[in-house]
Amino acid sequence: MSQERTLHHFPLDPASRQVRLALGEKRLPFAEVQVRYWEQPQAFADLNPSGMTPVLVEGEGPDRLVLCESRAILGWLEEAHPEPALLGREPAERAESRRLVQWFDRKFENEASGFILHEKMEKRLLRLGPPEHANLRQGRDGLKSHLRYVEALLQAREWLAGRRLSLADFAAAAHLSVLDYFGDVPWGDFPAAKTWYMKLKSRPAFRPLLADRWPGLPPAGHYDDLDF
Repeated sequence: MSQERTLHHFPLDPASRQVRLALGEKRLPFAEVQVRYWEQPQAFADLNPSGMTPVLVEGEGPDRLVLCESRAILGWLEEAHPEPALLGREPAERAESRRLVQWFDRKFENEASGFILHEKMEKRLLRLGPPEHANLRQGRDGLKSHLRYVEALLQAREWLAGRRLSLADFAAAAHLSVLDYFGDVPWGDFPAAKTWYMKLKSRPAFRPLLADRWPGLPPAGHYDDLDF
């Protein structure tokens, strides 16, 4: 198989960011294609019938491998490129990492980020009108509740799932970094979480995310500041 590797993604999509972080941490070079998934482009639908980002294409021509959406891509990366291991090296740590990835992809999104990103991002992209303050309030309340949980984990552990950096940290950082792009994370109230996020922001794999910009959606002033 050719070493050609292309990631089709949306820069402010947490699922896409998880894959970008994993590729960066494993030092796997890739080309990127930014996808306006809400416009349902046919070329992208041909790659992934669900129309959801991200999609990783490995190789070219009839032998290419098309991997759709973050869970499948991250699992494949761990199997095909096992070093550095991003699920942990011990069974218990790997199980905890998987649990927390699902926590952020499902529970955190349902109770916190989904409300905020729909009102602040998706409505603007889809031209659905101004944000509804009740939904923003519900999302911000959910965010604080989840940050209290993150704070408790980090007071007992070096990283979210245990002693080592893992996909759990990347899942959490992917979701939180998009909220931070819009200035909605109250870092000052959660010092352990802030220190953890500062460590992640300083990693080479994270730097491309700090350069993300989308027309009409400017980031908060501190977004790319390593010492915020």
